[in-house]
Amino acid sequence: MKDFAIVKRDGSKDRFSLDKIMNAILKAFESVNEDIDLASVSKIVSHIDVFDGISVEDIQNQVEKALMSEGYFKVAKSFIIYRQLHSEDRETLEKLKFLTDYCHAANAATGSKYDANANVEHKNIATLIGELPKSSFIRLNRRLLTDRIKKMYGKRLADEYIDKLNHHFIYKNDETSLANYCASITMYPWLIGGTTSIGGNSTAPTNLKSFCGGFVNMVFMVSSMLSGACATPEFLMYLNYFIGKEYGLDYWEHADKVVDLSAKQRTIDKVITDCFEQIVYSINQPTGARNYQAVFWNVAYYDKPYFESLFGEFIFPDGSKPDWNGLSWLQKRFMKWFNNERTKTVLTFPVETMALLTKDGDVIDKEWGDFTAEMYSEGHSFFTYMSDNADSLSSCCRLRNEIQDNGFSYTLGAGGVSTGSKSVLTINLNRCIQYAVKNGLDYADYLSEVIELCHKVQLAYNENLKELQAQGMLPLFDAGYINMGRQYLTIGVNGLVEAAEFMGLKISDNPDYLHFVQKVLGLVEKYNKKYRTKDVLFNCEMIPAENVGVKHAKWDREDGYFVPRDCYNSYFYIVEDDSLNVVDKFKMHGAPYIEHLTGGSALHMNLDEHLSKAQYRQLLRIAAKEGCNYFTFNIPNTICNECGHIDKRYLKKCPHCGSENVDYMTRIIGYLKRVSNFSEARQKEAARRFYANGTNEVKD
Repeated sequence: MKDFAIVKRDGSKDRFSLDKIMNAILKAFESVNEDIDLASVSKIVSHIDVFDGISVEDIQNQVEKALMSEGYFKVAKSFIIYRQLHSEDRETLEKLKFLTDYCHAANAATGSKYDANANVEHKNIATLIGELPKSSFIRLNRRLLTDRIKKMYGKRLADEYIDKLNHHFIYKNDETSLANYCASITMYPWLIGGTTSIGGNSTAPTNLKSFCGGFVNMVFMVSSMLSGACATPEFLMYLNYFIGKEYGLDYWEHADKVVDLSAKQRTIDKVITDCFEQIVYSINQPTGARNYQAVFWNVAYYDKPYFESLFGEFIFPDGSKPDWNGLSWLQKRFMKWFNNERTKTVLTFPVETMALLTKDGDVIDKEWGDFTAEMYSEGHSFFTYMSDNADSLSSCCRLRNEIQDNGFSYTLGAGGVSTGSKSVLTINLNRCIQYAVKNGLDYADYLSEVIELCHKVQLAYNENLKELQAQGMLPLFDAGYINMGRQYLTIGVNGLVEAAEFMGLKISDNPDYLHFVQKVLGLVEKYNKKYRTKDVLFNCEMIPAENVGVKHAKWDREDGYFVPRDCYNSYFYIVEDDSLNVVDKFKMHGAPYIEHLTGGSALHMNLDEHLSKAQYRQLLRIAAKEGCNYFTFNIPNTICNECGHIDKRYLKKCPHCGSENVDYMTRIIGYLKRVSNFSEARQKEAARRFYANGTNEVKD
């Protein structure tokens, strides 16, 4: 026993000391003025099972049970109270230290202990108040979940879950929130009844003005009940409906007509762009309900085939159907306006996704394919989702009878209506595979055990969510904004590339690497299908990992695992690798690699300058041919810290005032932010990203 090590509360290790246990027992007796002899102390100690790596908490738990086993109930009570008081003191001291460290941190993301988030732009008293209770939320969420696991599967599985969490084989995303994760909502309940069904007091919108104001309020309310993104894929379709009611279905054909009789003399187009401004600027404001960060808001654009697939049977309350001609014009107008507005100020949201249907290696709707390329060439930053199957976007059962096996719902953007992710539980593939190999285990067998554990944990979470709904705590589900049966339980993966490097594989488009990817991700899909029922859906996603990608690398390195970089990213290639060209990266996010990622993995194509419209159009064809279904292009925008000028190009100094005091705006993961708002670790990762010269690599 003298060579045993115990694990202290801060995770550090110390040599086991029997004297410390005996002294603690003697002090407990002294605290209640009871005498005890050495023989009785030894008898109490004999109940305690000590082993190498045991935690201090476990030893103290055993001391409590040993005291009660020997009939010393008064002493045991005193020992328990003593532990509780010291626990409260430690927690208070920890919070005081965190408060001090947070105040001195460079920015809010760096200061955050649990879930660093670049979407929190300013560090202030509101963000501090939001950070302080997070440790308590984590403990509460773990207790709620482990209690449910015990009921469903027994204490052994609950203990295994906590062990895997504490040793960083798995990671429970958003443990600091009680709310379920993200949702792509249907706005129909709001369209017919306002926000009353979710606790608001606004009635249904009746005109363009009430639509704009009501929409902002509705998004804020919905987002306050989610811990992740809120997508509104019907937004522009509904906006087009109210514009048509106001100015006629053909409004877009005479958008320059003056319709405002005030001194402003606004045209239809100016009325519409004012609506854009009201909505976008309002939703980009920080909100107290989300720890002083802006609402993570997503919108979608559709080409005609996709639109007709999703909304061909849709009917508005007045019996009319959506008008494609008006919507097509409005989608283009919003994209043009938003792209231009980003030259005036930093606007992170909405995260936009363009959905295009493909066939025979190209988009079907050539008009929208050309427009997509045009917007990229003009410097706009948005995602594109491409599929040869119009049923691939996970859709509301009101619109489609069922979600197909290849249903796609990505937590940062793409997705159909009334879908999303209830919960994300992420597997650290690098640690799991290294642990198995180092311990002489078949890594596929060991990984299967971890994956199955994750599915059972997610099912336990789902039962807790259903109980919350039964108690009336989830009005978004009850009111029909979200369909519980169309929300996924997501198995996330992180550290895939690093695990492959450990296995000695070359990270490129080669058969050995592809086999490894398919083998690992295929295991997740195997269990997704095994545990899927008519009421429960699972998907697999290469998670964005803004926060946990850094944590996994740090934890793994501290525990002696092979860690080739300081952040595990969410790509199939090494983000700093300069040997791969643009086409290589599309191939490495193509159909063979993403086959089992039903939740998605976004290719972030980092380029050092914008390409031509013809070059982007060619890349759309390459994406369609390779089966790369979700991607975006990142060219850092330059922001002058002196004069505030924003340029869509990646420059070393401001072209307006000549200052070299510049910042950059790029995607930290799925959303655009100033690099200076990234956490310190993520800023270092951003500096290592390789930006390809696409103008030399992509033929028109």
